[in-house]
Amino acid sequence: MLQSRIGGFPRAFWVLFGGTFVNRLGTMVEPFIGVYLTQARGMSLTAAGLVMAVFGVGSLFSQLIAGWLADHVGRRATLTGGTVATAACMIALGYTTSLSGIVAAMAVLGLVLDAYRPASQALVADLIPAHDRPRAFGLLFWAINLGFAVAMVAGGALAQSGFLWLFWIDGVSSLVFGFLVWRAVPETRPERGHDTGGFREALKDRLMVVYVVITLLYAFVYLQAYSTLPLAVTGQGLSTAAYGLAISVNGILIVIVQPLVGPWLNRHDPGVTLAVGMAVAGAGFALMAFVSTTAGYASAVVVWTLGEVITAGMGGAVVAALAPAHLRGRYSGMFGFAWSAGGLLAPLAGTRLLTLGHSVLWISVGAVGVLAAVGQLVISPAIRRRSAP
Repeated sequence: MLQSRIGGFPRAFWVLFGGTFVNRLGTMVEPFIGVYLTQARGMSLTAAGLVMAVFGVGSLFSQLIAGWLADHVGRRATLTGGTVATAACMIALGYTTSLSGIVAAMAVLGLVLDAYRPASQALVADLIPAHDRPRAFGLLFWAINLGFAVAMVAGGALAQSGFLWLFWIDGVSSLVFGFLVWRAVPETRPERGHDTGGFREALKDRLMVVYVVITLLYAFVYLQAYSTLPLAVTGQGLSTAAYGLAISVNGILIVIVQPLVGPWLNRHDPGVTLAVGMAVAGAGFALMAFVSTTAGYASAVVVWTLGEVITAGMGGAVVAALAPAHLRGRYSGMFGFAWSAGGLLAPLAGTRLLTLGHSVLWISVGAVGVLAAVGQLVISPAIRRRSAP
């Protein structure tokens, strides 16, 4: 049983797995950056929002640039370079007091913080055979969520003693991740002679472009949980603690349930499984139109978390199936771009919908989730044909 879950992967994958876990274990700045800017640096909510928007724009371009670097320079160099740059930016941001310095640090941080993702995804696609990729991506998903769950609890406690601790821990964990990859993961990028076409070739792949749009729709739905949901909860007279309690169900379920159902899910078609997960997630968000208590929100979180568990690992597996070997970094960058764009759109459109009404927001978000699921189901046969060889 244990062998079916974690056996059969090369040592390089487990180094990547361990580094990813350590990196997420130290992810303490990003979840609390709004609190840091307003409380430690005395910014207004508007000013803090603008600074975070600068970070979001940097993140949007980060995935495309990092995807190009992963194919052009190499997976190992891109991942290590991104983590070292992240560590430097974290420390600089922790000590910067001027507004211009904070804006500059946040802009660069947006560019480098998640630059490791396209390289990491390309590494998995290079190292793991196609039939085992959903399992590999699922394990990375589990490591990310376990590390992040611990980081949220520890970060909240450490912030009481001073935010500078968060910046140092985040920076050191990034350095550890980069060091592990540099020392123990071989370069897997195809020979430079095959590095042709670039993003122009990727953008000509209509199936991939459609998949990116579908991913953006799903990202818009899922990221409401961390942008508009806290506002909706407190807007109904509940406390921020109620939101924290409800959202904690997400991490607990993922850590417990995903390892149990992962092997069974991995035996099914990734495209169809992804569509089912999107539909369940959309239904879970739509359910929040009908709740107004902490228990009600927690119940809705259970439903959309099950959808998230179903999709775990499938998104990366689909990208790996669609991407030619010499363009895996760029395809992963396009996939990451969809998530970054969703992260920008989620609070912008979500807050606007919330002003129209609580039910309007969640019914609309649920409908977008179902739309993404339908789109994913439609393109699943084409994905299956592409990955058949």
